[in-house]
Amino acid sequence: MVPSSSPNRSPGPVVFLDRDGVINRDSPAYVKSLAEFEFLPRSLSAIHKLATNGIKTIVITNQSALHRGLISQKTLDTMHAAMTTEVRAQGGRIHDIFYCPHTPQEKCSCRKPAPGMIHNARIKHGIDLSLAGMVGDSAKDIACARNAGVRHAVLVKTGNFAKAQQELDDLNLTPDRVTQDLYLAVEWLIEQFQTVHRKY
Repeated sequence: MVPSSSPNRSPGPVVFLDRDGVINRDSPAYVKSLAEFEFLPRSLSAIHKLATNGIKTIVITNQSALHRGLISQKTLDTMHAAMTTEVRAQGGRIHDIFYCPHTPQEKCSCRKPAPGMIHNARIKHGIDLSLAGMVGDSAKDIACARNAGVRHAVLVKTGNFAKAQQELDDLNLTPDRVTQDLYLAVEWLIEQFQTVHRKY
């Protein structure tokens, strides 16, 4: 799993975001090029809202297309560079990107639902997971948040919601919130962080 930026430690709240199906449109054939990368409606505004509220954004994404031979490292780096540049142009900021290049058969410790990427982010950035949220579109994302000890887990409907809901039912897992999109997930998470702050 490879982070994209240098350490920047802070005790404040952090939101972990899945990439495909949360920030950009997912594809059953994988997002394999910059031409196939399309921001979902309001995702840029959502990341901007996190930034204006002093909340760090870290992307946590499975990218097995690398080890499946469907995409090169250079292409993935280009997509992530373009994504972070556009986010910054719209007033937001992605503080880091952690990705897992492995296939399920490789049985690594970083591929979601395993918590490896979040644990690495916690160590690198000094994150208090009791002040963290995770937004994803799949059961793997919610399970990853639970496995890592992230306080809030939000499922968005911008991916394959029916499949995610069925898999969560099978796992007996329930997200803390289900929202139509990333923007509404961010609004809810900000409310939760503000509630914790008011307690102290």
